Amino acid sequence: MFTWVILGIGLSFPTVHLLLVAKDRSPGNVGRIYLSYLLPLSVGLGGLFAFLGHTMRADDVARSIGWPAGNPFQTEVAMTNLAFGALGLLCVKFRDGFWTATILGYGIFLEGAALVHIREILLSGNWSINNAGPILVADVAFPILQMYTYVHFPLSCSLRSRCGVAWGEVAGC
Repeated sequence: MFTWVILGIGLSFPTVHLLLVAKDRSPGNVGRIYLSYLLPLSVGLGGLFAFLGHTMRADDVARSIGWPAGNPFQTEVAMTNLAFGALGLLCVKFRDGFWTATILGYGIFLEGAALVHIREILLSGNWSINNAGPILVADVAFPILQMYTYVHFPLSCSLRSRCGVAWGEVAGC
C-alpha cells in the first residue's frame, strides 16, 4: 500500500506544479517536472522506507512475501533499497546522465524483483500479498513509467553523446 501512496504523491505533486506554477508546458519540461518529483519521492523516499522495512521489520516483511524469516536476503535487499534511495534523493542535485543511470539501475532492480515474484508464483504457488499483490504490479509498472517519461519527453537538448551525436538529434528536440 505504501508503494502506491508514494507513487501517488510522486504523480500528484508534479501535476499540481504543472497546473499552478509551470509556465513552460513543452514536452521536455513536462518530463523534467515529473521526473524531478518521481525520482526523489518514489525512488528516493520509497527506497529509504523499503530499506527500513527490510531491516527493522525483516521477519514480518519476509513472511508477507511468503519467504522464511531470518533469511539473509533481507539484508541484501535492504542495502539495495538504501543505495537506490540515496540515488533517488541525489537526483535533486544531479541531472542528465545521473537521472539516466538511476532510472536504468532502479528499473533493472525492480523488473528483476518482478521476475523473482512471478517465478515464485509459478513454481511455488506463492500468492502472498507482498509477492503476488500490489508490489508485483508496482515492480513492473514503475520502471516502465519512468522510462517512458524519460524517453517520450526529451529533457534536454544540451546532452551530447561520446560518439558526437547531439542528444536533440536523437530525441527530436
